[in-house]
Amino acid sequence: MLITSDYAQLNRQLHEARPDYGTSGRQWAELVAALASAMASELACDTARNNRAIDILDYGCGKQTLAATLPNLDIRGYDPAMPDMQTPPEPADLVVCTDVLEHVEADCIDDVMEDLCRVTRHAAFVTVATRPAHKTLADGRNAHLIVENLHWWRDKFVQRFDIVAGHDAAGTELALLLRAVHADDSLLRGFDLVTFIR
Repeated sequence: MLITSDYAQLNRQLHEARPDYGTSGRQWAELVAALASAMASELACDTARNNRAIDILDYGCGKQTLAATLPNLDIRGYDPAMPDMQTPPEPADLVVCTDVLEHVEADCIDDVMEDLCRVTRHAAFVTVATRPAHKTLADGRNAHLIVENLHWWRDKFVQRFDIVAGHDAAGTELALLLRAVHADDSLLRGFDLVTFIR
């Protein structure tokens, strides 16, 4: 199970109450555009692609600010807490999952991680907060349901992905560039993740 109905409702309430909730995607637009460009170059050699553009899935898209900031890229949104975004997504070349996983219910995190694997055709960019949120849910809980250190999160990812690059931002947020285990080893080699971390 990816989310319980009660928790989906609490998330919808927070989205309605807080215009700033679910809007962090736009801050990663420059990085996502650079990743898409780098991947397009690497994957251009694949004749089976028929010149198809890189497709991007914003997993846990919230208010879809990433897609709004990058209208020239093919970005699909998925968010089980948003009424129009609940359909399980098809796999994408690049999956972006920022400021999402710390909001997942503890009993659902392994299922969500497996679903991230399912939808990641080639690569994923993920950020995870490792500190409590400044927002609270209507039931009084902190909006970050899972507050764990970077080692705990790395263990979750390394079971399912190849970690290409990572950055721990002052012990409060982990940013990871991941490659699907079946993807070409040369994909994203040399991509400088830290250049885009502010």
